Amino acid sequence: MTDLIWIVPLLPFIGFLINGIGRNILGKPLIGIIGSGVVFVSFLLSCCLFSHVYDARQAGGDGAFTVPIFEWISAGKLSVGLSFMLDPLSSIMLLIVTGIGFLIHVYSIGYMSHDPGFGKFFSYLNLFIFFMLLLVLGSNYIVMFIGWEGVGLCSYLLIGFWYKNEAYAGAAKKAFVMNRIGDLGFLIAVFLIFTTFGSFEFSSIFPQAAGRVSGDGTLLLITLLLFVAATGKSAQIPLFTWLPDAMAGPTPVSALIHAATMVTAGIYMIARSNILFTLAPVTLQIVAGIGIATALLAAAIALTQNDIKKVLAYSTVSQLGYMFLGLGVGAFTGAFFHVLTHAFFKALLFLGAGSVIHAMSDEQDMRSMGGLKKKLPITYITMLIGTIAISGIPPLSGFFSKDEILAHAFVQNKVLWVLGFIGALFTAFYMFRMLFLTFFGEFRGSKEQAHHLHESPGSMTFPLIVLAILAAFGGLLNIPAALGGGEWLAHYLEPVFAASTAKTGEFHLEHGTEYALMAASGIAAIIMAIWAYGTYVSKKTVPVADGAERSLLSRLSYHKFYIDEIYDALIVRPLNKLSVFLYKVIDRAGIDGLVNGLGRTAEESGKGIRLLQSGNVGFYIFMMVVGVIALLVYGLIKI
Repeated sequence: MTDLIWIVPLLPFIGFLINGIGRNILGKPLIGIIGSGVVFVSFLLSCCLFSHVYDARQAGGDGAFTVPIFEWISAGKLSVGLSFMLDPLSSIMLLIVTGIGFLIHVYSIGYMSHDPGFGKFFSYLNLFIFFMLLLVLGSNYIVMFIGWEGVGLCSYLLIGFWYKNEAYAGAAKKAFVMNRIGDLGFLIAVFLIFTTFGSFEFSSIFPQAAGRVSGDGTLLLITLLLFVAATGKSAQIPLFTWLPDAMAGPTPVSALIHAATMVTAGIYMIARSNILFTLAPVTLQIVAGIGIATALLAAAIALTQNDIKKVLAYSTVSQLGYMFLGLGVGAFTGAFFHVLTHAFFKALLFLGAGSVIHAMSDEQDMRSMGGLKKKLPITYITMLIGTIAISGIPPLSGFFSKDEILAHAFVQNKVLWVLGFIGALFTAFYMFRMLFLTFFGEFRGSKEQAHHLHESPGSMTFPLIVLAILAAFGGLLNIPAALGGGEWLAHYLEPVFAASTAKTGEFHLEHGTEYALMAASGIAAIIMAIWAYGTYVSKKTVPVADGAERSLLSRLSYHKFYIDEIYDALIVRPLNKLSVFLYKVIDRAGIDGLVNGLGRTAEESGKGIRLLQSGNVGFYIFMMVVGVIALLVYGLIKI
């Protein structure tokens, strides 16, 4: 069965080629069928591969298989093969990428039906799936890096899909540049890994690393560089500002790349390299600190945003912060569990937001919405489920994954738990704020918008329903023992994190304490939902207009704490001025001046010398005699 693993990424690549080449020839229905069909077949194959790994785990094995495709690079001691690793971690990621990818492809058929770039859009989506599959299947850091760079390229293409809009093109460039900063850290880390371990293969590196002592300086440097890469791809402080701007792309792009898959690549990479990070406790402390800081900062910004997609964008940044908090406190399973549940409810919320925007004739400001639950019943019910899930209200999926991260944080550091708890309160409030402003009260839009309000077509509502079911019941995959569950996901992933568990020991928390923590987070989330209801439904509060007077904290939150402006003042403008200086002084006056000066010197000297070529034979004989005399004088002087 594993011999067929290469077909899984190949099919989306074939879809990319067919839709890319035939984008102006094939009809939209056929493009949609091809683009969605290749991903669906990859999903079916992924299910078969998952079943294979599951059977191996049931039989007592580790469920890990390495499948070489061909030898790629061979030079001296350097040998890099294009090979894939199928294990419990990658098998679940395959299901996430292909399963949610398929639903978003289907959704895109309806959402992008009137766009003239329909074929190009589907080719880009297929290419993204191909690179994401390379990233999660690679058995070494080189193949992972190819996928890593590939999804960055596709992110640039899809964010700037409507490139004629200057702001959208700028957002794409911003995402590309910020990701390159992180990618440099990845590249240097890969070189250092090869220097240290003599291999790029996970199967060779991780056993060697497990034999090293905790706090090893080389592992500290490697993990810090890998974390720099993760901050870029997974939008953490200070490289997080690209993600909210990435909402410039079509809504399916937001759901696929910036909610369910690409932005979780950093978490996947750290989870895959868990033993390296476990033996670098300083790095883990930094990961946890940056994670919780990002979670709180993004949540504080989301409290006052009025663009429905911007609320969800900052929510994504905040939830990624929780995943990094989980990694930092050693909850590798909990962090990956949140990756899984987040893929369900955040893809659902983004696609739901797209359904709202579609009905509102491309309006994204929640102040112009309201009362939509009657006109968009399916969108409302599914987004309600997604909102409850992300808010951590039991028994939906987000409650279980977020609770596992906070439980580990409570054991490791009570301060981190308190901060995580506060972030969870923010999450519940701003998510229900979004829900109530959008679907409750009276409609605040124009008469023309009210006239065109309608539920989205079946190609858009079908993915919403499927994702709502997954968001509702996804938590069943890892119900804790305290609630009588079997912690299936933890047992399934056990071999992946076995080396780290051997170093740190088993996680243990008294059931009574765990019940108290669950009750606290669940009740607090419900209270924040009630508060939001009282504010935006009972009191019918509508956020103030853009130019209206605000309190200091509200103004800071609304303007995103002026972080973009600070970056612009400290980095962008000085670099622009330096570029102008280098262009005018070094390039034009210096380099160009020297080159052009030499040219002008040769030209002017040529003008003078050519005057000697008069055509007078007597003058030529005279100059010849002068030359002979000069040579004789030179010879006498030498003697």
